[in-house]
Amino acid sequence: MRMKSDSDDQPMLQSSFFTEMRIPQQRSYKGFICPAVLSPNLNAYNNNTQIPSQLLPLDLTQAITTHKPWVDSLLHQTGAILFRGFPLTSASHFNDFVEAFGFDELPYVGGAASRTNVVGRVFTANESPLDQKIPFHHEMAQVAEYPSKLFFFCEIEPESGGETPIVLSHIMYERMKDKYPEFIEQLEERGLIYTRVLGEEDNPSSPIGRSWKYTFSTQDKSVAEKTSVDSC
Repeated sequence: MRMKSDSDDQPMLQSSFFTEMRIPQQRSYKGFICPAVLSPNLNAYNNNTQIPSQLLPLDLTQAITTHKPWVDSLLHQTGAILFRGFPLTSASHFNDFVEAFGFDELPYVGGAASRTNVVGRVFTANESPLDQKIPFHHEMAQVAEYPSKLFFFCEIEPESGGETPIVLSHIMYERMKDKYPEFIEQLEERGLIYTRVLGEEDNPSSPIGRSWKYTFSTQDKSVAEKTSVDSC
């Protein structure tokens, strides 16, 4: 079966629900822009300069379901998509948006960050103190089954800061291989071992302060040890 190309789908989307836009924070690399930015197509609403009040969260979830092959293709090309200007105002709205993609859910078992389940698939991102810095990392890279896609949502915009910067790993890999070829060759040949020491109780002052009880959802240390081995 022939899959539609971007040129097949994009004009239809530009004239119906989505439109691509540019923001200063985007970066260009070898001909593609990251992240892609999608907003409601104002031309579909009589050239209004503001998103109409009748645009509902359901409209976005239905659009994702309808145009998912195109959205998936755009994500594959650019590595990230920022959805901006849509009427998602609650964690429930966000959960419905995530569900519309139809991706399998990955349980948060073995992760390092302290998080609370808000609704459905939605968790708080990290509950450590605001002065704690979180460096770039692969999500749950220390476990055998890690997520292939992540979604972020801001319900209350902070007065300052609060950005979630992202980088594309394959670009970092290419640059490291150019700059440190021998080191990268060693990593490729020998692999990499992560060592984590999990405390008996949570450490709320650390961005990776989950206890082994919370990390593996058990009070039994033998169960936690088995789960840890099985997940490696």
